[in-house]
Amino acid sequence: MPILLQTAALLILSNLFMTFAWYGHLKNLLSYPWYIAALVSWSIALFEYLLQVPANRIGFSDLSVAQLRILQEVISLSVFVPFAVLYLEQPLKLDYLWAGLCLIGAVYFIFRT
Repeated sequence: MPILLQTAALLILSNLFMTFAWYGHLKNLLSYPWYIAALVSWSIALFEYLLQVPANRIGFSDLSVAQLRILQEVISLSVFVPFAVLYLEQPLKLDYLWAGLCLIGAVYFIFRT
């Protein structure tokens, strides 16, 4: 499997955990004290790091740090928008499109040769 595909797959999985760790408590743990939400989030974030660290190590063999970072941001927005809309029931806004277009520009500039 190509390195870019391995890296992207691990980062997608990592971002699923990250998004739940950072924002899932807003739906599920609002009635609990903040420190309970923090402990639950840290427990979920462990799995994020178990995927994110190998993803960056694999990716760094073929990509620059800047390319890894931009790839991470594109994946992050791609995971976050459906999560916010479907799971947290937030309205779908045109601003997500504009942010995505900005990231397409970032991808172009950071990956051009």
